[in-house]
Amino acid sequence: MPKRILQGTVVSDKNDKTVVVLVERRFAHPLLKKTVRRSKKYKAHDESNQCKVGDIVSIEESRPISKDKSWIVVSSATSRAAS
Repeated sequence: MPKRILQGTVVSDKNDKTVVVLVERRFAHPLLKKTVRRSKKYKAHDESNQCKVGDIVSIEESRPISKDKSWIVVSSATSRAAS
């Protein structure tokens, strides 16, 4: 069975080897026919602590790593504003 891959934005990197990724999905409401945005946060394993807040990352489903972490960061692209 193929592993799911999601794309989202890092919203927290305070934990060691863990990032919190906000994944947003859009769909048409079945009754109102209006585009609705739903978001969910996933904890993902970041072995090298290279992801920072604001990065756009791809996460892949994996075996459970801890109680509530079963995703791994596959790739990251920096989208932080230069300040």
